[in-house]
Amino acid sequence: MLGVAMQISLGAWFGDVWRWAGHAAGAAARAMGPEEPDLYRDTWVRYLGYANEVGESFRPLVPVPVVWASYGVATAYVTADAIDKGRKAAAAHAQDPTRVGVAVVDTFVWQSLASVAIPGFTINRLCAASLALLGSLTRWPLPVRRWTTTALGLAAIPLIITPIDRTVDFLMDSSLRKLYGTPGEPPTSH
Repeated sequence: MLGVAMQISLGAWFGDVWRWAGHAAGAAARAMGPEEPDLYRDTWVRYLGYANEVGESFRPLVPVPVVWASYGVATAYVTADAIDKGRKAAAAHAQDPTRVGVAVVDTFVWQSLASVAIPGFTINRLCAASLALLGSLTRWPLPVRRWTTTALGLAAIPLIITPIDRTVDFLMDSSLRKLYGTPGEPPTSH
């Protein structure tokens, strides 16, 4: 019975993550034309972007090089997505290298912030704070506190995805994207 409940809970959790992972990042992705499944945003490959959050969640239990390796996986995902968006932009706008550059830069910056830097920092601080609080508020043995911290970090991942994605969209719309504007329009002077 408990096993079935855990499977249902994990299924619901991964379903939420999968749904939130479909969020299209940036003007470059929205300007690509007709919707076709995006390997980096609409398939299981999107989970690679969350590797560093998982690594940060497991930081209390694994050696630090394992955590850094998880950042390597997430960074490889970000780079591959940026290259993919650049190739798609080059195929659609071969005569306009600026659009290709914008697609690569927009995707790389958005993914770096929304998939690696901000969520990694968030989960790192959440886990550090929870481990410290559990140490001062409970008499639990260290292994129990570490596993509890890891579980809290993993449980927080689906909760932070959408707010971080929307925040990064807002930040980029308010800054970098003003430099290059909407595809097809000249950059604004302010």
